[in-house]
Amino acid sequence: MKYLILISGNPAGRAWFKSMPRAAVLEATRGYRQLNEDLAASGEKITSEALADPAEGRRVAVVDGQIMTTDGPYAEAKEFLAGFYLLDCDSMERAIEHAAKLPEAAFGLVEVRPVMDLSSIGL
Repeated sequence: MKYLILISGNPAGRAWFKSMPRAAVLEATRGYRQLNEDLAASGEKITSEALADPAEGRRVAVVDGQIMTTDGPYAEAKEFLAGFYLLDCDSMERAIEHAAKLPEAAFGLVEVRPVMDLSSIGL
């Protein structure tokens, strides 16, 4: 079954991270590197990505057949989607085990959600 691990961030955390010296960045990202190694060894990782700042995004809507865009972020919120891992695991518990290894898990900013299987309706 596929699971999506959603990693949340906030503007203060992103500013702090950008201000860090390179050695501190390498230490702070050690957890990601270890998780990537673990997932490569287990074969459970499909993909993962860090996301750009929400201000760089665009909201897209179609109004009366016309594509309309608005500068990001989409929602006014303190937290934003900072990155994700898409895994193929045997269970929710296994996906949670991986999610708990992320540095953000210590701050309660990680969510695990099953990916819907739409094959039963022909999609």
